[in-house]
Amino acid sequence: MTARTEFDGVLIIGAGLAGLSAALAAAPRKALVLAAAPLGTGCSSAWAQGGMAAALSENDAPELHAADTIAAGAGICDPEAVAILTREGPGAVRRLAELGAPFDRDAAGGFVQSLEAAHGRARVARVGGDGAGRAIMAAVIAAVRRAPSIEIRENTRARRLLTDRAGRVRGALVEGPDGTLSEIVAPATLLATGSLGGLYAITTTPREVRGEGLALAALAGATIADAEFVQFHPTAMDLGGDPAPLATEALRGEGATLVDRDGHAFMSRYHPAAELAPRDVVSRAIESERRAGRGAFLDAREAVGEAFPHEFPAVFAAAMKAGIDPRLESIPVAPAVHYHMGGVETDADGRASVAGLYAAGECASTGAHGANRLASNSLLEAAVFGARAGRAAALAAGCGTSPLPAIAAPDLPDAALQSLRRAMSRGAGVVRDGAGLRRLLGEIGALEAIHGHALPLIAARLVAEGALARRESRGAHFRADYPKLGAPIRSRVILAPATAAA
Repeated sequence: MTARTEFDGVLIIGAGLAGLSAALAAAPRKALVLAAAPLGTGCSSAWAQGGMAAALSENDAPELHAADTIAAGAGICDPEAVAILTREGPGAVRRLAELGAPFDRDAAGGFVQSLEAAHGRARVARVGGDGAGRAIMAAVIAAVRRAPSIEIRENTRARRLLTDRAGRVRGALVEGPDGTLSEIVAPATLLATGSLGGLYAITTTPREVRGEGLALAALAGATIADAEFVQFHPTAMDLGGDPAPLATEALRGEGATLVDRDGHAFMSRYHPAAELAPRDVVSRAIESERRAGRGAFLDAREAVGEAFPHEFPAVFAAAMKAGIDPRLESIPVAPAVHYHMGGVETDADGRASVAGLYAAGECASTGAHGANRLASNSLLEAAVFGARAGRAAALAAGCGTSPLPAIAAPDLPDAALQSLRRAMSRGAGVVRDGAGLRRLLGEIGALEAIHGHALPLIAARLVAEGALARRESRGAHFRADYPKLGAPIRSRVILAPATAAA
């Protein structure tokens, strides 16, 4: 019989910046954080390079940041969510600095801020050039370890959410480090499981992040919004790595150019802003150049040059490891899955459509990003909405009936996962069409027939079905057979009962 424990606090599934921000904000209410890997690893937050966008300077304002966010979001941002993000953003950055995050400072003690694509101001607060995520997470992890109200269980993952007869989420069925299953019953459960980049063959995210939170919530009956909007970072370093190292957006902000194999710059042919065009435009341009056989390379020799080792140490180290000296050579690049704008639909305080369930960070869909996330708004969203969700979940009272027994979602063997990753990149990549998406759904169905409703298959199906249903091109979602804009409508899906009951 599966062991069951009662926890009178907030159960948080995921230990990136959103999950840990939620745990800190829930205090003095207890929080139990389940980390699928050792704390600080296995999450995208620690891998973020560019920094946190916020209106911190005298020549900037939250309203200007909001306008840029909405413009990048291609018509379907939720204005209220964007206003919250940009209004609370400066305070979130300052709180992280108070926790010990060593943001770059100028001689007067102000935040050094960089310009990134589609921003009208230099507003990205950085750490050591390209080390923001790692440094911010180190400071937050130290604060979490000091907090008496927070318990961390590492190498523990959720295999199913628990629900009662009324449909309220009452905790989770979890698998511990030794493979043992147990039930944790809690009045509030908060998903902060991050991305779904591991569903694709080329990704800049940890391979282990495969849309689990999206699938867990869908199995519990929660509404999933905008699952088709997958953002591809245009400049992953095409060096054969899995995951692919990231050449941060900040390099183009510093003046690096995209060139073909003959050294000819090409971005001005695709957009007036050239290298600083929105990410979806740059991704499609690079994809087009590569498909035409001209290749795509990031040339930062003049823009950065000898400053590479100390200005962009992570990029420099990754390139040198592959035998490329970016001070002297251009770096081969390709689009790679980098961020998911869709997810579990929530309100501004992280509440999902199912009682007892909250979500924050990349696995949530607040509407703040719309169809295309503005550069460096990701860590900001994790900090702002993670804290808001943590505070709201801490107020949840112990109510509801005893949860029903739950069966763990099946695992997906590695060979099947690799097949799925290749299929997702082919069918739901930078450029999509109806025929390719229908083939993809057929491939997912074939895997389901063998392996059942494994969490990665559920997440992949949500993306593919959303992409097939959206017969327009908007933001990060580009349909070659429907290249024009349609009505600015957010998509919403609730999983079919047969799948949810499986």
